This record gives sequence, structure tokens and C-alpha cells, in this order.
Amino acid sequence: MKRVGIVGLGYVGITLAVALARKGLSVFGCDRVPEVVEALAAGRPHIFEPGIAEGLREHLNDRLHVAGALPDAPLDAVVLCVSTPVDPATRQPNLEGLRSAARAVAHGVGPDTLVVVRSTVPVGASRAVVLPELMAVWGRARLAMCPERTIQGQALRELEELPQVVGGLDDASAELAEVLFSLLAPRIVRVSSLEAAEAVKLLNNCHTDLIYSFGNEVALLAERLSLDPMELIRAANLDYPRPDLARPGFVGGGCLSKDPYILLASAERVGHEPWLIGSARRLNEHLPGHVARRFLELLEQTRERVDGARVALLGFAYKGWPPTDDMRGAPIVPMLDVLREQKLVLLGHDFLVAPDVIRKLGVTPCSLDEAFDGSDAVLIITDHPDYRQLDVTSALSRMRRPALVYDCWRLLSADVVRRIDGVRYASIGLG
Repeated sequence: MKRVGIVGLGYVGITLAVALARKGLSVFGCDRVPEVVEALAAGRPHIFEPGIAEGLREHLNDRLHVAGALPDAPLDAVVLCVSTPVDPATRQPNLEGLRSAARAVAHGVGPDTLVVVRSTVPVGASRAVVLPELMAVWGRARLAMCPERTIQGQALRELEELPQVVGGLDDASAELAEVLFSLLAPRIVRVSSLEAAEAVKLLNNCHTDLIYSFGNEVALLAERLSLDPMELIRAANLDYPRPDLARPGFVGGGCLSKDPYILLASAERVGHEPWLIGSARRLNEHLPGHVARRFLELLEQTRERVDGARVALLGFAYKGWPPTDDMRGAPIVPMLDVLREQKLVLLGHDFLVAPDVIRKLGVTPCSLDEAFDGSDAVLIITDHPDYRQLDVTSALSRMRRPALVYDCWRLLSADVVRRIDGVRYASIGLG
């Protein structure tokens, strides 16, 4: 394997492109969005991911090439990394982008090129959507499914540390995929089919969603019982030789917010209704709105009147650690649906999300210092580690009294906050 094409240069595609270029391959990345191509071709990453900017500086126009289409030259492999969104209304996967990419590959390269599906797809989609496009032009195909399983903020490191799952249309396809991904990974996990590889990715993410949902279940129950959910979780986990309970918190991102629906669609096609997957996803999607409503209740209790309150929202990306600027599945979006029902003055801060993005959500961007100046309430939404470094006494001294601090991830010391006169502290499940 010497020359590899990457179709789709989002989070999955650009990280894989840089990683393969670092290993000495000639990589040809393409994307159908002109702004993405223009930015990357100029060496400007369109996403935040540690190591991408450095990789572009080191390899762009040498080992790494970016364009709007694949080159008119032989390639050993082409990896499909296009988006596979779910419809916001029906929750059904939209695979037209994948189908279009497969058709373009079929007309752009030949049947000796290995085609790898890297996108997250319903079980059976590689065979039912991609393969027919290749067969219609070539009459034969080399096809593999090798799902992406990295976490944003650590993707380049994990590409070289995590085992790579490989499933092939046949042994020859799987063996070629093993050759490609063994250049990156310390271990290849060979599974029996395209469908098995597709299922592994979905199971990984649905299991994560399910684990996190139980922490949120504990928090919602503890809130009604007037107990501290973190006290319960810490006590339950301490030196107990069973799986740990997860702490409560928001669950979003491009994968966890859609992959459960993709697996549900896969199950529906074979007449099975999963017991847990849909319930876990609904609970995790319920939490941001619940927190926003609880925040308003506490704000009304604190200052008697919600209208006109100056509220600072800290953390707009879907997560704070590892840091990212990704807004897909961000809890702030459904929270704003609730908060906008009141006449609040909303200020917003994030360490990586651009001020223009915050402004487009109807929130006034501000610095971290400005977030506390004269505010009636602060809502810390993500667990970015720099929020933990706040000088609590200094920051809260600049808020109006009485004040509310709702710290979703308990980054601040509750004891320190409570010792400050006129400030009320709350968190998920803790009022």
C-alpha cells in the first residue's frame, strides 16, 4: 500500500489522512464542500484536533494532497469517510452521501483498488449500498469495512493505539485491509464479515451511551429523593469489585447522538426491538432540557424573578474533555430552547467554539472574566479543565447577590462556593 484516497475530510477523514501521511503513504484527500477543501489546501484545519495543524504543515503538498475529487491516477485503496446523518424527524439514517461517494469511486478508480468503508453505517449497508455501485461499473470488487473508533481530542494518538477492526467482502479484501491498517495499529481484529465489522462500531457506542445513561438515571432519582448523586456513586464504587457506576453528565457528539438510532434502524429491519438502546438515548437526550428547566426553577427561587436576569453560559461544545470545538449533539442547543422562553440576558463562553458560532445561537460571546461581571447566575455546561482552574472566590465576588452557580460537572469546590455569602450552588441531581 503506497497511494491511498480518502473521501470525506471531516473529523474521521482528516485525522486518518494525516495519520497515514505520517506513516509515509501518499494520501489524496477529497471533500465535496469547497470551503473545507480551500481551508485544508491552505494549511488551515477546519476543525480543532490536536496534531492536525502540525500534520498539514509537515506533509501538505508532499505526502498529503487535498482537492475536490480523487486524482486521475491509480490508487491502492480508497477509504470512504463521508457523513451518515440521521434524519432529525424520523431518526432514520441518510445514506445518500455514502451511495454518491461509492458511485464516484467506481467511476474514478478501477476494480483492483480496495474500497474501505470507514463511515458508521447500519448493519448491511456496505453490502447493500456500496457494493452495488462498485459492481455496476466493475463487475467485481474488493471491499472492506474498518470502522473508526477514536475519540475527538485524542484521535491521532488513538489511531496508533487502538486495535483496528477489519471485516471483508472476502478473504482477499480483508487481507488487503489488514495490510493497510497494520501500518497504523498495533493489532488487527479480524471479524467474519462486513456486517460484523459494522455491528462492532455500533455496539461500542451504544454501550457507552447506555453506561452514561445509568449515571443520569441515578442523578434524576437522587434529585427527587433529596440525595447527592455523587455521594451515592462514590460510595457505591469505592473498592467494590463490580463495574463502576458512571457519573452523571451530558452525552453528545457526532457518534453517540446518532449511532444508537443507526443500530435501532438495523434491528428494525430484522424485526427486533431492542429493550435498552432507545431508552438510554432518550434519557440522555432528556437531560439537557431537564437541567435547563431546573436551572430556571433555582434561579427563580434565588432571586424571585427570572425576567431580566443576566446569565452566563460556560461551554458550548458537546464536551470539554478531551477539548473540542464540535457542536454536534451539544447540550447547549436544547438548553437554549428552554432558556429562550424567559427574558434572560444570555452571555456565552467557550475556549474553542468561535464567537460567531455562539452569536448565531442568539447568545452574546464574552470572555471568562466578563461572564462573571454583574451576572445573576452562571451555568457551567462542559467539563473543560480550564474551568476547574477558576479562582472561585475572585470570580464569584463579581456576581450580583443573590447569585446562583449551577456546575453541571462539579468542577468547582461546592464547599468553597457555599462559603461565599449570597451564592447558591447546584449541580445535576443536586439542588
